[in-house]
Amino acid sequence: MAFLSAALTNKITCLEGLNSASGPLKSCLVNSLTCTYQHISNSLSMLSNPGASIGRKNRHLLATPRWLSEKDRQILQGSGDEYDPSEVLTVAADGTGNFSTIMDAINFVPNNSFDRIIIYIKEGLYQENVEIPRWKPNIVLLGDGSDVTVISGNRSVADGWTTFRSATVAVSGEGFLARDITFENTAGPEKYQAVALRVNADLSAVYRCTINGYQDTLYVHSFRQFYRECDIFGTIDYIFGNAAVVFQGCNIISRMPMSGQFTVITAQSRDTPDEDTGISLQNCSIMATDDLYSNSSTVKSYLGRPWRNFSRTVYLESYIDDFIAPEGWTNWNGNQGLDTLYYGEYENNGPGSRTDNRVSWPGYHVMDYKDASNFTVSQFITGEEWLDSTYFPYDNGI
Repeated sequence: MAFLSAALTNKITCLEGLNSASGPLKSCLVNSLTCTYQHISNSLSMLSNPGASIGRKNRHLLATPRWLSEKDRQILQGSGDEYDPSEVLTVAADGTGNFSTIMDAINFVPNNSFDRIIIYIKEGLYQENVEIPRWKPNIVLLGDGSDVTVISGNRSVADGWTTFRSATVAVSGEGFLARDITFENTAGPEKYQAVALRVNADLSAVYRCTINGYQDTLYVHSFRQFYRECDIFGTIDYIFGNAAVVFQGCNIISRMPMSGQFTVITAQSRDTPDEDTGISLQNCSIMATDDLYSNSSTVKSYLGRPWRNFSRTVYLESYIDDFIAPEGWTNWNGNQGLDTLYYGEYENNGPGSRTDNRVSWPGYHVMDYKDASNFTVSQFITGEEWLDSTYFPYDNGI
């Protein structure tokens, strides 16, 4: 189901990319895509059980990958003080490592590796766009700390890139891990969509990283993903996409938008009720920058809006500060998706967490324990079957 859901997401992304295309073959290509992916949609519908709950239950990965040698395990469990150059590939901007750019290291690693490939990125500012293709799976990026290891880019839609291609770091290789790094896009709010990190790779996990941008900061495009103790900054739709993704213990920080704009944290893009996707934020802190706090009486801020009709986002056991508008959520375009989306809140706290004045849409829910449990690591992303191999901490349930 994860792979079929990702395939449908790829179709939507492909069609979005074709919007600005022209030429006599465009209609033929679009019709071909639509016809082909109808078979995928049908297959997903047949797999889905209409009587099942909205979460994931009783499903298992076919096998546990042989991802870590004992040496690699020690590195991932270590404090990150010093790494033996013989144990990892080292990237250093000052020329003291095996490579001076991250892309040189990515290009060097073997294709289709069954084992983890650990790339240690030393302290420094790396101004480059990094792409990890699907034939480079199981890559681990380890930094010296998100305050000192920074990967920075500035591509944006305003400068002619698609949203998908604007990412500073783009990951398609399955089994991707990152720790102690900042991913940033410095294009600024005036350049509109400008992605810092895009992940369309299954079984990916990010720990103790900063993801910094404005509009469309983090593109959780597709597949199963996990983020732990990360700081994520943005203005509009800054966590968006159609992955099945869980955020735990993260600081979600809205920043001041341009004049006349509002802020909105999530824009989840589930397109059919059969897709096993959504955004789950658990034990997170929903906060704002000082300038947004001081302008919160005139700049409205929201938890999310429905990019697609079956958009699905939940906030569980999180702290929500008082800059969030009392209604909590906002629409995308008129009544689009308001009766088919699934937005939920469970046992949140803080001055912005009151649900008395929340939206009255059919798709909005104040959740009970059973509902909330469907969006946990164990139920929603089958995390118990793959997160142990990352040596990142996680909580299984509520």
